[in-house]
Amino acid sequence: MSMPASEAPSGPEAPDPARPARAREAGAREATRTAQAAQTVGAVRTVGFDSLTAEELDAWHLLRAANPLLDSPYFHPGFAAAVHASGREVRVAVGRDRAGEVSALLPHHRERSLIRPAGWPAADFQGPVLAPGSSFPPLALLTGGVRGFEFDHLVESCADFEPWVESRRPSPFLDVSGGLEGYLGRASRSGKDNMGQARRRTAKAERTHGTVRFAADAVDPEVLGRVVELKRAQYAATGARDYFAEPDRHDLLTRLLHTRDSSFGGVLSTLHAGPHLVAAHFGIRSGNVLHWWFPVYDPAFSSLAPGWMLLRELVAAAPALGITRIDLGRGDDEYKRRAKTGETPVCQGIVTRSSARQALRRARDSMVTTAKSSALGPGLRHIVHKLRALRR
Repeated sequence: MSMPASEAPSGPEAPDPARPARAREAGAREATRTAQAAQTVGAVRTVGFDSLTAEELDAWHLLRAANPLLDSPYFHPGFAAAVHASGREVRVAVGRDRAGEVSALLPHHRERSLIRPAGWPAADFQGPVLAPGSSFPPLALLTGGVRGFEFDHLVESCADFEPWVESRRPSPFLDVSGGLEGYLGRASRSGKDNMGQARRRTAKAERTHGTVRFAADAVDPEVLGRVVELKRAQYAATGARDYFAEPDRHDLLTRLLHTRDSSFGGVLSTLHAGPHLVAAHFGIRSGNVLHWWFPVYDPAFSSLAPGWMLLRELVAAAPALGITRIDLGRGDDEYKRRAKTGETPVCQGIVTRSSARQALRRARDSMVTTAKSSALGPGLRHIVHKLRALRR
């Protein structure tokens, strides 16, 4: 049974995952040692998230802080904690080096004989939490009846996964250090043009519909409910799988909305024109990184391109929020191509001992790619969805 959104896991076996205080108290000397040591995992044990010890949670913070590739909020233990508390069990593979020190952690879900990263299918960055240059044995995950570890947004932070990588795709981001002016200095011509159009459309919206109001970080459950409603309508209109068909997903967002820790939490941004909510976005942030997760707009205002209006306001507000990068997540959406200032590769594949399973996945991925690139692509969308379903 899931707990109210305002509660956090409690009890002797549920330490607070969002507190970095003890990790800071470990001192600069230990953090430096962790960052520089290329540890080799000697043993891996898997436990439920609630059974992690204070030592293991502190190591999570230390290892993540030492590795710049893990600055996404998806690697913060607060994300795994929220997913676990929302009703989807998160288990964690904990690796220790030969000296017995925690050297790697990988949170995940198990579905029958397959495990996937915590937060699947909406975890846009995945992989083990470990120090730079450290080693992690992927095949050590295949124990206790587990036959595969599937990933689709794996960051390239651990070379040990390379034999199981099947493809790579770009995950765009915006460098927003310096706010709007700084971004415009780095943006492509297309990005600059769209931001200029967004400024003019904001002025038009104000003349037509009333005062335009932007809230960068609103704690409003009612508006969050509207975000989910608009997102579900978008899924239905495009034929995409409805992420919110599972009730725990809405609960997850509610928990994150009320997570107000200084190192991690949810961020709800809204744009109103007069009384109308024309666009909104719910994401998560950790440190100076905001992940652009669930953007929506009211179709009644589509002529204003309100998504760009909202993004422009968020970029302008970035310095006040302490944000220097906005990750857009993997995808070939046109607005991502236009807005990005850079991109990070993320990997797709499966760790398995079965060559037959790998061959089946490669055949499926080849058919999906062919269908998407075909001139008949729009008409083959339902076929693509069926092919993707083969991974489940």
